[in-house]
Amino acid sequence: MNGATLPPPATKVPAESAAKKWQVGTLTYTLGGLVVLFSWLLWGDFAWSMKDRSVATVFQLLLKKFEASDMIAGLLIGTLPGAIAMFLGPIISWKSDRHRGRWGRRIPYLMVTTPFAVVSMIGLAFSPELGAWLHRLAGSSTLGLNISILIFLGLFWAIFEFAAITANAVFGGLINDVVPQAVMGRFYGMFRAFSLVAGMIFNFWLMGKAESYYVAIFVGIALLYGLGFTAMCLKVKEGDYPPPPDIPEETGSGFFRNAVTYFKESFGIPYYLWFFGLMTLSYMAFSSVNLFSVFFAQSLGMSTGTLGWCLGITYCISLLLAYPLGCLVDRWHPLTLSLLTQCLYAVITLYGGFFATSVETFMPVLIAHGVVSGTWMTVSASLGQRLLPRSKFAQYGSALGLVVCVGGMIIGPLLGALLDYSDHVYRYTYLAGFGFTVAALITGFVLYRKFYALGGPSAYTAPE
Repeated sequence: MNGATLPPPATKVPAESAAKKWQVGTLTYTLGGLVVLFSWLLWGDFAWSMKDRSVATVFQLLLKKFEASDMIAGLLIGTLPGAIAMFLGPIISWKSDRHRGRWGRRIPYLMVTTPFAVVSMIGLAFSPELGAWLHRLAGSSTLGLNISILIFLGLFWAIFEFAAITANAVFGGLINDVVPQAVMGRFYGMFRAFSLVAGMIFNFWLMGKAESYYVAIFVGIALLYGLGFTAMCLKVKEGDYPPPPDIPEETGSGFFRNAVTYFKESFGIPYYLWFFGLMTLSYMAFSSVNLFSVFFAQSLGMSTGTLGWCLGITYCISLLLAYPLGCLVDRWHPLTLSLLTQCLYAVITLYGGFFATSVETFMPVLIAHGVVSGTWMTVSASLGQRLLPRSKFAQYGSALGLVVCVGGMIIGPLLGALLDYSDHVYRYTYLAGFGFTVAALITGFVLYRKFYALGGPSAYTAPE
């Protein structure tokens, strides 16, 4: 063989070691594992979204049906959830970040709140019957049939918000803990898509029947949410976490010690205050329109079915945009995209505030509002994951929730009182949205400069 040396046989690389893998914390996923994770999270999100897309809207219709004032509606839909979130959000997020158990630090809180959500939705379904029973029982001492019904609607709405806010305080933390950041934008794109599908189902096929078949809708959504969210909690597995951070001794002991540490850590870094301001003002801008959109449509003579179709069209357009926007977020930074979207939203709300005076002019404004605000929701969904420290993500998320809640508590009754005083000129909600959008843009540009001073997209490190 001419003394030639044969090359050594090629080493065969196992297929699984050559496959691409994604890691977050102690969790490692192959493509198949990532598909399974996304499937269960998105199934839970679909059940969550059906609840979110339907319950509040049907609740608004019942409030109007039983003659609640705009002030009462604003208090129940805006202020009450904010008050609950201000009390529960920090406690739940603080405990969740520091909890270590066999089921993880997020799943136990999601499991415990699910039965409360189910019971509250069933209670809302039968509130008119319970109110009629209370009315008969009170006899001549009754406050009136409608007020009796509104008492039960308010009670079960409070329970519903308790369950929803508690779960919301840790659901984002679960996603942050189990979804790799390299695919976070695409995940939230699909997350948004499933939410939009839920919205399309409700608005195209259920909303027009909501006033007549609210019992079936509430009970059906309760069962879907109970089964879907429970299945997600049982199938999604969390990884291992490092020990929770110590609480400084000088802050005292017990509840006071924890509270002082929470507020010092959450609000002690000015950079995050700008982030809280951007998100809160943005939500206030959208809430200004969303809180009274059903009433606005009714004031113009638009039927509930037509409103449902308009919202359904909005969701169809947003669905087509959801995944491409998620891919764009993974290439660009969500802060840049969210500010560009807000500029467009300012134009829409300013136009709507002056020209949405009939069904024909209101419909395109409503659709544009839904598409652009939905675009902002999609591109900003992973902004917290990009800016906040991972070790205390739920804690900072709850601090954001506190500030958002203060905004929600203000905007609901304030706009409600303005609308009652102005004899229900609902165009003013769009002008309010424009004002809050401009304020959000100013705050966002300050945050943008500070973000780049800390390294920008390529070298950013969250300050702690």
